[in-house]
Amino acid sequence: MNRRLLTILLSAFLVAAAASYMVYRVAGNRLRAVAHTPTTGIVVAARNLEIGPVIREADLKTSQWVGALPKGSLAKTEGLVGRGVVSTLYEGEPIMESRLAPPGSGGGLAATIRQGMRACAVRVNEVVGVAGFVIPGMRVDVLIAGLAPGAPPTEGPKVKTLLQNIEVLSAGTNIQKDNEGKPAQVQVVNLLVTPEQAEVLSLASNETRIQLVLRNPLDTQMATPPGIVMASLFADHNAPAPRVRTAPVERPIVRAPRIEKPVASPVFMVEVLNGSKRTEEKFASPEGKQ
Repeated sequence: MNRRLLTILLSAFLVAAAASYMVYRVAGNRLRAVAHTPTTGIVVAARNLEIGPVIREADLKTSQWVGALPKGSLAKTEGLVGRGVVSTLYEGEPIMESRLAPPGSGGGLAATIRQGMRACAVRVNEVVGVAGFVIPGMRVDVLIAGLAPGAPPTEGPKVKTLLQNIEVLSAGTNIQKDNEGKPAQVQVVNLLVTPEQAEVLSLASNETRIQLVLRNPLDTQMATPPGIVMASLFADHNAPAPRVRTAPVERPIVRAPRIEKPVASPVFMVEVLNGSKRTEEKFASPEGKQ
């Protein structure tokens, strides 16, 4: 065999052996480090759990967690069976206290209602429900349309924003399942509102038509739209303003002051005889004196 070729093969063998030894040392150190890392038992979901059902024993299992436990996680299964799920849990995910309903509250939609709030149902269709895009957790505004009490008939129906930034609890499907495990289709949207808002929404759903408007959950600013009436939709804003006819103004007739001519006072002539002297005197009538 060629001596040069033998030297090359021997060098390649030595390099490969050195590289294999280095990989073995690094992998061994990591395996030993993992083996000495302390683990803690933690309760995780044995399968995917949707919102609403009550936890059973078969839905839970214990797993080993490396490192610090997540905040709110549970290490024991005691007290978990029979509690409702208020947030979706996935297989292998740690069971968190915040994802479960309080003990004794059961499951279903009622378990997802926060303290001091109410779930108000609104009947919808594909248009009112924003074509199926309204899903649990979304935020919506509630608009109403109808004839305002006391409004002139010429104005027609009016649209007004009734409620803003309302959370959706369930939409389009019932939170409970049917016998086949499928969602039961219902044309209802459950909104999370305060007791005062529940009264307003209940009255509006019976007396007016309701429209849901989808909004960005991060947009929490409250708008102040004025509302709009039917008459304003058909108004021609480009038309010239109508000419307003005004009644003619009657000008007062100013008459020149009447100047009365003074009436001349009557004059009396008196002839006076004084001896042979004869004179005449004029005297005005006493009625003409001022």
